[in-house]
Amino acid sequence: MFTTSAAVKALARREATRNSSVSFRAMANLAAYEDFGKNVFAGKVADEYLQKHGASKATLDDPNWVNTDADKVANAVFDWAIDRGANVYCHWFQPMASSGVRHGLTGQVQNMMFKFNSDYEVVQDFKGKTLIKGETDGSSFPNGGLRGTHCAGGYLALDTSSPILCRGDTIFIPSAFVSYYGAALDEKTPLLRSNAALDKHGARLFTLLGGDASSGIQANIGLEQEMFLIPRDQYYRRPDLQLTGRTIMGKNAPRGQEMCDHYMAPLSSATSALAAMQEMQDECWRMGMPLKTRHREVAPNQFEFAPLFGSNTTQIDQNVFIMQIIEEVAAKHGLAALLQEKPFNDVNGSGKHNNWSIATSSGINFLAPDEVIEETGNDEAFAVIMAALVAAIDEHGDLMRAAIANPGNDFRLGACEAPPAIMSTYLGDDMTSYLEAFMNGSSAKYEPGTKTLDLGTKEVMPFQVPAEDRNRTSPFPYGGARFEFRSVGSAQNVSLVNTVLNTIAAEKFAAFADRIEAGENPADIAREALKKHWKVIFNGDNYDVENQKMLTESGVWRIDSGVEAISVLSTEKNVALFEKMNVFTGTELTARQDVLHDHYTGTVEMEALCMIDMINQHVIPSVKESEVGPLDELAASITTLKAGVAEIHAAESSVDKAQLARVLRLETMIDIRAICDAAEEVVPAENWTLATYKELLFLDQQTTTEPEFFGE
Repeated sequence: MFTTSAAVKALARREATRNSSVSFRAMANLAAYEDFGKNVFAGKVADEYLQKHGASKATLDDPNWVNTDADKVANAVFDWAIDRGANVYCHWFQPMASSGVRHGLTGQVQNMMFKFNSDYEVVQDFKGKTLIKGETDGSSFPNGGLRGTHCAGGYLALDTSSPILCRGDTIFIPSAFVSYYGAALDEKTPLLRSNAALDKHGARLFTLLGGDASSGIQANIGLEQEMFLIPRDQYYRRPDLQLTGRTIMGKNAPRGQEMCDHYMAPLSSATSALAAMQEMQDECWRMGMPLKTRHREVAPNQFEFAPLFGSNTTQIDQNVFIMQIIEEVAAKHGLAALLQEKPFNDVNGSGKHNNWSIATSSGINFLAPDEVIEETGNDEAFAVIMAALVAAIDEHGDLMRAAIANPGNDFRLGACEAPPAIMSTYLGDDMTSYLEAFMNGSSAKYEPGTKTLDLGTKEVMPFQVPAEDRNRTSPFPYGGARFEFRSVGSAQNVSLVNTVLNTIAAEKFAAFADRIEAGENPADIAREALKKHWKVIFNGDNYDVENQKMLTESGVWRIDSGVEAISVLSTEKNVALFEKMNVFTGTELTARQDVLHDHYTGTVEMEALCMIDMINQHVIPSVKESEVGPLDELAASITTLKAGVAEIHAAESSVDKAQLARVLRLETMIDIRAICDAAEEVVPAENWTLATYKELLFLDQQTTTEPEFFGE
């Protein structure tokens, strides 16, 4: 695989000398790609080992193998692990409220796959029962009161929907993490329950519309991952970046993203960023994670990866591993990776656009009109599905907002390509016109238009483009076969996001199916839903203040405060929804709400304490040394920050603490930041001990990276 730019060049030279008429088509067959997926126990890799133990890759298709063939699979995994150089395994799970704090977002206890007998011989200690179930101390993971310290057990069960992975000497077994009584202590368990709800009720509706849902229904996603790569030596000069992931102070550099010159510019080999991204891709490829796209993003030092889409559990497991790999590989190249949503002021933040679709397991996409109509033989089937989804978005936009209410999004939503906190959906003019005509009685097929561009030159022939443009300001635009949830934050584990999308879709599919089974006409049900929920469709500029006012006044969900958005999880409407779909109990929702509020408060407290340290240890000494700057205001700000933290500690409930934390962060700390930035503006550069935005944000213009980091 290609780990460095030098490796790419050497491989190209070898191919050129092997065949003087170089065929780029042959690149797809190069031996360098033979390692793709070698570190994932699935497909032909798994089949080779399973067959040695009387099973096959087909065994893994039926989740019941954990009851019938666990020992066979365990022996095959053991053999595969040894061949990959691994001798350790762990049940790999995703605790609640990890975003922006926990490296890798996961939990694990690593155990040897061997033991020693009385003759001091090494013997296998990895059996079926070892593979499918584990137990760990769950006492210190966030739980919101779902279990007490005196009943600290956490129980781990293998998730058959996502493959086992190998990295280094360790085998990672994707697992659900629950309490002794089965309450979800993790991000994965509710997602799996929502998948079951979507499968059940999506299949019901699709069958009633004339389709074949016997293969099952699943949600597929593709997750774009944005991040910043900054010089690691400068990162070590920023306590706030090290401890909180974002700059809580810092004067803007003379240059930002005014020219958008970083966006999709060449990935230069003059810095270590390209070599780092190549190695990230290489390691991910070996683990079966197809990072297909890499490019520069808009802000200086901002980059993006995007994979091929797949089932939601697999994609989320892969994404949390990709985030870990990004951070670890960046360090090897003299860089620090920042995954937090808004590490720098006044330039674009980072998102993780969640491209979501629904399909039968045989591949019929619910959001692709031609596929739905061909499969069902029903020209109205696609409109019925879209009507159900429009109704779900309108009715449950509060939950969509709650799902993205992590601390980093406080500074991101509403500008710089991040949509505002108003949960409308963009469908495009053609789709909107089609649904409007359907709502008013038409039964015509959806026929999206096309547009031909003629540039007026003979060198570039006329070519076709989609009739629809892209709306970058909409939180949930339809993209022709998928919806793109653009508001999702880059540091998030997106399990809750997809749990919400699955659940609200399943509930509407169930409601439609109930009425159809009771004898109502599907088209009549869909038309009624569209008339009731039409207000949520908006194809215009979501940044325009007048448009925002119009949407808000029409009743489209708008919750500006992330703290208030989290609070909707326990409302009567939402408890009823999740309990009806068997995704969360009311107790689990209340617990998760408390966990998310505590996570918000903890994030703000770390930032406030870090700000106190930076003012005391850096800003004030620099001002004193230079004998210039707002010394009195800086001293007073310390008192203000300490009082704000003390007030949070004195509050009793999780929501009260979070509300106070939000004020401290978005009002008090912003005012104090302005004082610190004013000091930076007047203190001579030689006396300013913190790395500046100029030193952090411009790899292309300046770097202290040593040549060996370039991989030559």
